[in-house]
Amino acid sequence: MTHEERRHIASGLAEGLGYAEIARRLGRPTSTVSREVARNGGSGGYRADRAHRATARRARRHGTAPARGTPVARDAHGRDPRVARAFAERLAGLMVRTGLPRMAARVLACLVTTDSGALTAAELVRRLEVSSASVSKAVGYLEGLEVVRRERDPRRRRERYVIDDDVWLRTWLTSARTNAMWAAAARRGAEVLGVTTPAGARLEHMALFFARLSADMSGGSSAAAAADDALTVLAALVQAGAPLTADRLAAALGWPPGRVAAALHEGERHPEITDPLVLRRTAPGLYAAGARPERLTTRQRHALRRP
Repeated sequence: MTHEERRHIASGLAEGLGYAEIARRLGRPTSTVSREVARNGGSGGYRADRAHRATARRARRHGTAPARGTPVARDAHGRDPRVARAFAERLAGLMVRTGLPRMAARVLACLVTTDSGALTAAELVRRLEVSSASVSKAVGYLEGLEVVRRERDPRRRRERYVIDDDVWLRTWLTSARTNAMWAAAARRGAEVLGVTTPAGARLEHMALFFARLSADMSGGSSAAAAADDALTVLAALVQAGAPLTADRLAAALGWPPGRVAAALHEGERHPEITDPLVLRRTAPGLYAAGARPERLTTRQRHALRRP
């Protein structure tokens, strides 16, 4: 348990919260919180700093922590794993302050600070010292935000949770579209209520604000331009006749990587604009163009297969 988590426990106890509520906010099992408090003075005498020091002393006494002066096992890049974990917890704390649930923030920070950018559920449980149910719930939340995706690991027959390098661009574009939706809804409300009324005028100002914000976030590009870029990328994949990476597409088209990433995202999110073709990921980081399955019947697809 980190020092920051112990401070959250002390703060929760001061507010009169129960163990279950404190554990829920931390993304920890209730039993973990209750044992932590019981070992360190009880609900009336728990102090975060004192508990943290006492835990460190117990760890050294029982040989579960390296004694002072003992060399620390470092990773393949010569880094102290404890420093990386401490930074991940600080990063998660920042995410929590911006509104992300604590367990989702810890999972995301763990993935971001992992070289591979991918971990299994078991690895997350072990690193974060939480239950598998907590990890599953956090991953589900992050999937809903389109920040994390699942990937099947055929060698170990289990799923890995992956954060792509272009995740921040996708998040940015999603936010831009959300702002555009707010603008459209507000504009419709102004029409319904009447722009000359106080409520209608307020909604009209709201529509202008979100429309401007959406345009700024998307670089001023229109939906038509984004769709056109997606079609150009699809045409490039058809011409290549083989899967390509985003970098290879950017080099071939002479586009900035960000523009290619945005076009790929648009094609995946809105398959209706690429009909009758569809954009597919054949492997992590590889994209290809194919026929949209529902355009052909099963009999037609079989008839078109090469003998």
